[in-house]
Amino acid sequence: MENKGIATKPFSLKNVPRNDEKKSIIFWLLISFVTSFLFWAPFQKALFNGNTVDFERPIYSALVWISLIMFLLAIYFIYNWSLITFRDVMSILVWLLPICYLLSTFSSASSYYSANMLYIEIMYTSFFILGLYLSRNKLGSNFIEIMFLFSGYIIVLFGIFHWLGNGTYIYNLFKWLLIDVDDNSSVYRDAVMGEEINGIRLTSVFQYANAYAAYLIALLFSTIFMIIKSKKWYFVVIHSLMIVPILVSFMLTLSRGALVILPIIALIILFFFKLHRQFIFLFYFLLAIVTSFAILSKINNIGVEHFKNPSNPTLTGGWSVLVFAALGFTVVIVFVQMVIMPLLKKYLDRWEKYSWVNLILPLTAIIVGIVGISLLFSDSGFKNMLPQNIKHRVENINFAQNSVLERGTFYKDAIKLSKDYPVFGAGGGAWSALYEKYQNNPYVSRQAHNFFLQYLVEVGIIGLSIFIIFLVLIYYCYIRNYFKSSNEDKERHFIFFILTISLLFHSVIDFDMSYVYLSVLLFFSLGALASNVQLNQKALLRQWLDKVPQSNFIINKTYPILLLVLSIIMFFISLRLLSANSSFKEFTAVTLTSNDYNTITKPLKEAIKLHPNHPNYVLQKVGILFQVYNQTKDEKFYTEAQNLLNGLNAAEPYNRQRVAQQIYAHQIKNQLDKAADLAASELVNFPWDITLYEDTINLKVQLGTAAKMEKNIKIMEQNWNSVLEVYNTVLLKTKYLETLPGEQQKGRMFNVTNKIALGVTQIYLLRGDYVAASNLLKPFVTDQLDDATNRLVARWYLAALQKQQLNDQTLYDKLIAKDAKEKQQIETIVNMN
Repeated sequence: MENKGIATKPFSLKNVPRNDEKKSIIFWLLISFVTSFLFWAPFQKALFNGNTVDFERPIYSALVWISLIMFLLAIYFIYNWSLITFRDVMSILVWLLPICYLLSTFSSASSYYSANMLYIEIMYTSFFILGLYLSRNKLGSNFIEIMFLFSGYIIVLFGIFHWLGNGTYIYNLFKWLLIDVDDNSSVYRDAVMGEEINGIRLTSVFQYANAYAAYLIALLFSTIFMIIKSKKWYFVVIHSLMIVPILVSFMLTLSRGALVILPIIALIILFFFKLHRQFIFLFYFLLAIVTSFAILSKINNIGVEHFKNPSNPTLTGGWSVLVFAALGFTVVIVFVQMVIMPLLKKYLDRWEKYSWVNLILPLTAIIVGIVGISLLFSDSGFKNMLPQNIKHRVENINFAQNSVLERGTFYKDAIKLSKDYPVFGAGGGAWSALYEKYQNNPYVSRQAHNFFLQYLVEVGIIGLSIFIIFLVLIYYCYIRNYFKSSNEDKERHFIFFILTISLLFHSVIDFDMSYVYLSVLLFFSLGALASNVQLNQKALLRQWLDKVPQSNFIINKTYPILLLVLSIIMFFISLRLLSANSSFKEFTAVTLTSNDYNTITKPLKEAIKLHPNHPNYVLQKVGILFQVYNQTKDEKFYTEAQNLLNGLNAAEPYNRQRVAQQIYAHQIKNQLDKAADLAASELVNFPWDITLYEDTINLKVQLGTAAKMEKNIKIMEQNWNSVLEVYNTVLLKTKYLETLPGEQQKGRMFNVTNKIALGVTQIYLLRGDYVAASNLLKPFVTDQLDDATNRLVARWYLAALQKQQLNDQTLYDKLIAKDAKEKQQIETIVNMN
């Protein structure tokens, strides 16, 4: 808003000038950016923040763009921003969220993860501010709503094309549009994904079915609402045509959690409608369910068949069924919307004077929903209408299934983690960095599957409390204003309300917010909800704002200037990150065509220079340096590798690959004591990593054997006793896994391996416990003797038998036939003291 004159009189609504964004070039540039983002970002795997180098490039590209947008916002604010309204206050308070992430970097478990998350949080904050100011008028709000829906329709069609076997058309379209995809592009390949237990699931651009299902909930109810409020028949037609494809896509995700969330969101929406709209909303929703279920088996079977045998000719039957059902649904909806709804409104308006009347239908819907759920899970035959794979998923909705039990474990482990970092958290990406240290069993999940718990471990109680207060404030003000506003004002931002509650509710049970695209939608929508909140004169914030001079230069110019400075800083940071990623991408390409050290490492050096202590970049360089050192024995290569590891140790103390490389660094220098001590000390950070137990036992056995050769009995016993302690830990943990519920998957393999058994057997044998030695090794004996470890097992097993005056002649003959030197090796073991 423009500030005229120098008067410092208190705020008054009469003094607020009207905004004229229609004539603002910056306004339209910002609208264009948001629109472009809605169509670009989904096809970058929805900007999934997977905390690996594979996912970071699109995110860094988005950061470059958002820094330019921040710059434009700052310029706009310099001439138009004043601390006057609730919107202006929220544009400042929202920065508390990235500030919490900034504070958490000082105690972060991973410098790389925490820095990335700080930059991403700044992106979210920027989109929140965009939502605040682009949605405050009807033009901006309506335009972005339409673009959100249309981009969603494209995502739905993208998924269905792949499900029905027409993904090649999408691939060719990408090529025609000069979008960089190759024959193995995941955008082309993984829109439909197969699972060993559940069969195939529709994932579209998200490549994760549950996140796609959450998005479809928001899209479905937003589309229905758009139909309800539309007064033009052609708008009703456009949106109605997409309802059936959306709901069919939703069912094909096989997302049980989303299936539970769907009626909850529908029920919440009902409470915001007047009686006639409640009837219409429920009718459209139920009709969509009936129509979709009628064709679901046909569409499902085509997708399953195509997935099993993609070389079959493209099946077109699915499209004809889908289009026919969508058209039939649309005809009914247009008739109801244009003819029945006005009559229904006219008839039911007489009841609006009774405040309780709008509660009747939602409460009835709860009862009907309970009956429907009972039918679905009973033997009534209702669920037999579903395709077999979907029926199987529905039947398995209970609290004794792996996904529920596993999520419960994640949540308990997240609480354990947060207790060690209670105030400011362990930084962005803390769960990915630390979950292995706190996990109850050896599952693999770099996501906590709960947005709020993941937020807790990242920014602690302080950060989570600020975020929850932030949400409560926005929803309280929005809902309060909603029920006091006219019908037109109520409609303006309700799609954004649907979007936020859909994503937030589902994110309680999954990691939807790890998709930067979905989080951007959430924060933009939250900004939109806060954009038109009005405060009455009695409100505390209103009384405070009344005392703020409208033309105070410090207040009205400092914030835009700080935003301008931050945008410039972010531009150069994001540009460096993107350039580093480009150099690393060049490095990976060069490794396929060249073996020259200088040629290979040149782009890698540049990547590390631009993005120091990036774990992927540094560890790639370390691996190459160790290879060259082993070939040349030139100390400069070893020294450089060790310096890189030392720097990475400070930045990434919980990086498992770094630990492995450091152990290897000690081994190639024959520093077995340092390697063993490091491996043993890291067991507390990776208590379910069986390879670390193998390394610890192997190294301690070597140290004990070396001490024995030197007749240093004390050191020998210390190392061998350590081996047995580690071995007993493995046994105890293996026994604990047997106590987990039978329905819960145990996770990664964790038990006594042939390498562990081999190390412990050597101690048993050298201590004279020959029976224990042979019994321990026997389960691992195999005649697959091409493998070196299998030959070692056979060698020590046969030696243990000979110590007992026994033999396995068949195994012995096979081993000697494989390598005649094994005879001497066995005799050496047998003759050992």
